[in-house]
Amino acid sequence: MSLCPCGLGEPYDDCCGRFHRGTDAPPSAELLMRARYSAYVVGDRDFLLRTWHDKTRPRLLTVEDGQHWKGLYILDRTGGGLFDSEGTVEFKARYEADGKPGVMHDTSRFVKVDGVWLYVDEV
Repeated sequence: MSLCPCGLGEPYDDCCGRFHRGTDAPPSAELLMRARYSAYVVGDRDFLLRTWHDKTRPRLLTVEDGQHWKGLYILDRTGGGLFDSEGTVEFKARYEADGKPGVMHDTSRFVKVDGVWLYVDEV
């Protein structure tokens, strides 16, 4: 069983895999951020679109085939807990594209709608 790409050290099936399959929903903005990162790693476009707020969701989502994600690092978070309705997660994600290393550094904004966390946009 392989470890989950999100970096928590758990097996994929027990970690983000359960969110990707839809058997559970991420209970916090950070866990949704980690699950979305893992979805990019494994190429799960359906999960990415399903967890994107309908007001900002793209009609078409392209995932770069030549881009290989190498690690996720959570730097900071505000809100996004069990009793919150919104939150942000600042992160760095390492990747390699066309043989060259890169880093994506963003702060993502999340909202909880009907008890489910959704990605809105970058802050």
